[in-house]
Amino acid sequence: MNTKLLVLLVSIIILAALAGCVQQEATNGGEGLVLEKHVLFIIAQENFRDEELTEPKQALEAAGAKVTVASISTDEARGMLGMRIKPDIAVRDVNTAEYDMLVVVGGSGSPKLAEYPEVLNVIKRFDEQGKPIAAICLAPYVLAKAGVLGDKRVTVYPADFALAELRRANATYVEEAVVVDGRLITADGPQSAKRFGEEIVKLLSE
Repeated sequence: MNTKLLVLLVSIIILAALAGCVQQEATNGGEGLVLEKHVLFIIAQENFRDEELTEPKQALEAAGAKVTVASISTDEARGMLGMRIKPDIAVRDVNTAEYDMLVVVGGSGSPKLAEYPEVLNVIKRFDEQGKPIAAICLAPYVLAKAGVLGDKRVTVYPADFALAELRRANATYVEEAVVVDGRLITADGPQSAKRFGEEIVKLLSE
């Protein structure tokens, strides 16, 4: 065979193989679709649940997403297990147009978030803008207070007051670890934080 022709054929084969690898990486990775996403986390100033923040946050950052943490103020926030974190922004200063998704972290202090109009307003704006919302542990109670759970399938840490608020919000309580209903993701507590984070990444990758 002509040497030049052989070189040409080998080059074509190599280029085809490289193209296939790139296509396979794009198909399997998923992270590339998350890369440009910006996710807002809201935590209680006192007694948020540590792993309900850290595990989903790590999953998102590993996928390339940018995460911003908000609380009532930018004073140091304290977790139930001893975590200390300085929020990036106060909720009152959040511009929802800058974010692709909202995650509300649970913990024993999270129901107090519902006492702040600025928190409820941010949740409502995310919902009005058709953006995904996620909440874990007792945080679905805060979503219920914001009025964004009507006719949704939802799970929550099964405290009586939280279940009662879900009923008032016309949500359907599902006794499962993680529940996905369209662009809404809810989880029942810290033991489900890892899977909760995986579902958030999956939703943003679609």
